[in-house]
Amino acid sequence: MASAGQRPDDGIGDLVSRLIEDGKSYARAEVNLAKAIAQHRAGKAKSGAVLLCAGIALLLAGFIGLIVGIVMGLAPLIGPVLAGVAVLVVTGLIGFLLIRAGARKLAVIGSGSDEEREALGDGLREAA
Repeated sequence: MASAGQRPDDGIGDLVSRLIEDGKSYARAEVNLAKAIAQHRAGKAKSGAVLLCAGIALLLAGFIGLIVGIVMGLAPLIGPVLAGVAVLVVTGLIGFLLIRAGARKLAVIGSGSDEEREALGDGLREAA
């Protein structure tokens, strides 16, 4: 008596070759899934890393501005120091906001969000 997916005239060779083909198909699907996950996470990491770098660069520029302002402020004694502090406050705030936004984007990488599942679902449908 043959089971539901098996024809009565299938020999052991046919069954083994079908099993091998099914195994290959399953392995290809797993590889495609891993590729889709890696590509999605790399895209998220890239945008977060760019924001972090921009924020760090602005914070460094702010500290350089403060140092230059302090040095200049030592000569006439006060005007340029306040300018240096103002530059630090403005660039520091912008840098902080960029770093915070970048860190949020990087935190999403490991969370397996709904957006990631949707993107992976679309990628898997295209690969099939």
